[in-house]
Amino acid sequence: MAFSELLEKVGSMGLFQILTVVFLSIPVLFIYGHNLVQNFSAGVPGYHCRINDSDEFDPVVHRLGQEICRRVAINNTEVIVMEPCKAGWAYDRSIFSSTIVTEWDLVCGLESLKELAQSLFMAGVLLGALIFGRLSDRYGRRAILLCSLFIIGVMGTGAAFSPNFSTYCCFRLLSGVGLSGLLLNYFCLSIELVPPKSRTLVVAVQGYCSTTGQVLLAGFAYALRDWRWVQLAISLPFFIFFLYSWWLPESLRWLMVNNKPERALRNLQRVAKLNGRKEEGQKISLEMLQCEVQVEQLNKSNNPKVVPSSSLLDLFRTPGMRRISCCLLCINFSINMAYFGLSMDLPVFSYGPYVVQVIFGAIDLIAKFTCTIALSFLGRRSVQSGSLLCAGLLLLMTLAVPKDIPLLRIVLVVLGKGCLSASSLCSYLYGGELFPTVVRQSGMGLTTMMARLGGIVSPVVLMARNSYPFLPLLLFGLVSVASGIAALFLPELHNATLPDTIQEVEDRARGKVTPKERREEIVISFINSTRL
Repeated sequence: MAFSELLEKVGSMGLFQILTVVFLSIPVLFIYGHNLVQNFSAGVPGYHCRINDSDEFDPVVHRLGQEICRRVAINNTEVIVMEPCKAGWAYDRSIFSSTIVTEWDLVCGLESLKELAQSLFMAGVLLGALIFGRLSDRYGRRAILLCSLFIIGVMGTGAAFSPNFSTYCCFRLLSGVGLSGLLLNYFCLSIELVPPKSRTLVVAVQGYCSTTGQVLLAGFAYALRDWRWVQLAISLPFFIFFLYSWWLPESLRWLMVNNKPERALRNLQRVAKLNGRKEEGQKISLEMLQCEVQVEQLNKSNNPKVVPSSSLLDLFRTPGMRRISCCLLCINFSINMAYFGLSMDLPVFSYGPYVVQVIFGAIDLIAKFTCTIALSFLGRRSVQSGSLLCAGLLLLMTLAVPKDIPLLRIVLVVLGKGCLSASSLCSYLYGGELFPTVVRQSGMGLTTMMARLGGIVSPVVLMARNSYPFLPLLLFGLVSVASGIAALFLPELHNATLPDTIQEVEDRARGKVTPKERREEIVISFINSTRL
């Protein structure tokens, strides 16, 4: 009996799945809080050198710009000279009461340090993807999820109490490591527990949660205004998430693939009980699951191209996996490079950071809702490719708009970001469906690592804007178009069953046999061998 049939017997989309998806979706509300918190915690207000050692900010002095980084002084010969701001700076507190910029004076030659802090956070996410992707395939999704939630809570709280900038950067880097583990495991735990027809809805709900997190972040920042309190507001809830996540089960697919039928049986009976199918769950025996595990092992042994112990090399060892991995790496790098580059460029807009953050969140919600409908009717490949191509073309069109029409430029950028958001939602679903269970977390970890590499590069691209104002939008547009073309080479998996082995992926790529037909052949072979 195939896993999908076992899941159908105990309830493929009942109360148990709904509770699990809800519990896994709540932490997603705070993912963008950590990704984009520096839009507010590292906000740069108006500033100028302190005058007469006073902290009071003078808008007139700031507007003149003559005493921003140097101040007027009289030397020993009573000659008026300009000297560095030895007494510090006075800051405009009307928008931000406190940021890491105002607390540690990251101005006048030190502006790039706040970009460094964001890049280190993205580097932490990249490092976490490299570490947790492999560990999740080896030790299970649930254990790594719990570890990740605890790391985010501890390191995020530590960042709020940082005594200096160096310590803050260390905590932010480690927060990124924990966030990567959460990104990898909440998604896989969700899609490995629900039937194909429900995967789009589940991923869409979680996508809405992440986008709603942008609006939630703007609300926290507007209400609190102090960067330390904002950092605490997005970090402390993870201790609650850590405590209730002990209730969550391990992935049933992972237990079956990794020869743990006893635990799989207990979890299946638990699912059946909560879904009101207790009797059906009791009919499932340990022998049935052991037979299923033996079939999976026989499947691997009969296919020499698939090594028993999975590794990162398996993502590139065979033609079908190689094509999937390379295309997804290109797609995820491009999406995150362009998306975070636009998201972290709030000062370009003249409507204030809080309003712009809400606008970005609203357009993302609309884009993801449209993407959900499109995924249900058009399939994965066309939505993935179309959204990236639209994003790239919109951003490139912005370069042709005259500077005296700023509103049109803003509209095109916002629409382009919305298309990138839709593409991001599709890539999470698509990647989880394309990679087989044996290397799903390794594959998702590698693509997440490449995505965060794009996030690391985006602040560097934004820094080049001072010399070449057109360069960021040009690069963001070109990489989006290139990845949109790459998406056309991926297979379509609309309403298809999740592959468990690499051989299933290769069979599907060649169009030889469906996974179900192959399973039937293996079962017959196994029965004949036992009779002999």
